[in-house]
Amino acid sequence: MRHATLLRTGLSALLLVGAWAAAGPSSASAAPTESAPAPASAALLTAMQRDFGISESEAVTRLADEKKATALEPKAQRAAGSAFGGAWFDATSRKLVVAVTDADSAGAVRAAGADVRVVEHSARQLDAAKARIDALSAPDGVSSWHVDPASSSVVVNVVASEQRDNDVRAFVAKAREAGPVTVKATAEAPRTFAAGTVGGDPYYTGNVRCSIGFSVHGGFVTAGHCGGAGQSVRGWDGSAIGNFQGSSFPGNDYAWVNVANGWWTVPVVLGWGTVSDQLVRGSNEAPVGASICRSGSTTRWHCGRVLAKNETVNYSQGAVHQMTKTSVCAEGGDSGGSFISGDQAQGVTSGGWGNCSSGGETWHQPVNEILNRYGLRLHTA
Repeated sequence: MRHATLLRTGLSALLLVGAWAAAGPSSASAAPTESAPAPASAALLTAMQRDFGISESEAVTRLADEKKATALEPKAQRAAGSAFGGAWFDATSRKLVVAVTDADSAGAVRAAGADVRVVEHSARQLDAAKARIDALSAPDGVSSWHVDPASSSVVVNVVASEQRDNDVRAFVAKAREAGPVTVKATAEAPRTFAAGTVGGDPYYTGNVRCSIGFSVHGGFVTAGHCGGAGQSVRGWDGSAIGNFQGSSFPGNDYAWVNVANGWWTVPVVLGWGTVSDQLVRGSNEAPVGASICRSGSTTRWHCGRVLAKNETVNYSQGAVHQMTKTSVCAEGGDSGGSFISGDQAQGVTSGGWGNCSSGGETWHQPVNEILNRYGLRLHTA
């Protein structure tokens, strides 16, 4: 039996142990045999403590607050109706904040349980402005752009050293004609996080190393720039896993790989043998401002915050749409790896700038978009 099979057998055992160990003391109102699952694995909580500078109890509390905000967001959006201007999680107030264009709708949103901020533009107006900017051709000095509900504008991120470039200035001028725009400087241009073949815990396509994202029934999802449809995939030990069944990049950055040849899937985010694994129980999308953690074959566990959604990222290979930006770091070989918030799958690592020594930002392709595109079903615990 190959080592990869032994690894997955071990992971299956860990699922049972993790489910047993997650049972805490029962509450006063619960029957003695009932217990709630732990909000996250010890590894995820440790990573949050390290990257946010908070205690374990603060990490547990934050995850609970974010879970409430995630569940509340669709209800609050319905309450706001056409006045909805976007939403985000505020770590200070520990509540979901909903932007509205009409003060008369604020009461209904507050009654739903969210805080309210009155803004100038609705989410529909901002999305339309962003769509017009998406139709423009961006120069390399423009990093990305996304709708920012807090500023009620489309934020265009420009590489600081390229701000005076004529092509960049021309793009920004055209973007302003499309709608309300705020320009911000970023340190570096984005790049994808694939890497050449090196040792570690990877999967390989040709001489490219990337990371597994999330298990689905029949395979796993990952980044599209890691391989094209039909290409074969090998495990860390060189044994055949399967093939890319679908892949899209640029425009999108997602793909899925079938699993065969003695490999199978388990509903966990892998700790790569150094930290305990995180159970995956669903794919509810966390709001802007929520904490999020990433696992990859190069830098393993790192955490940060969700900074923006539906951002268009301008890679050198072409623009990729509907991405989620985070403050989590990543490095070469982390591409395709898992982004998770609590026990909810969020997306697969695409690219970014910086590294895990000096910091940076990383984008992920939302997992629900990948599941819907290929008709896949997430493997959950």
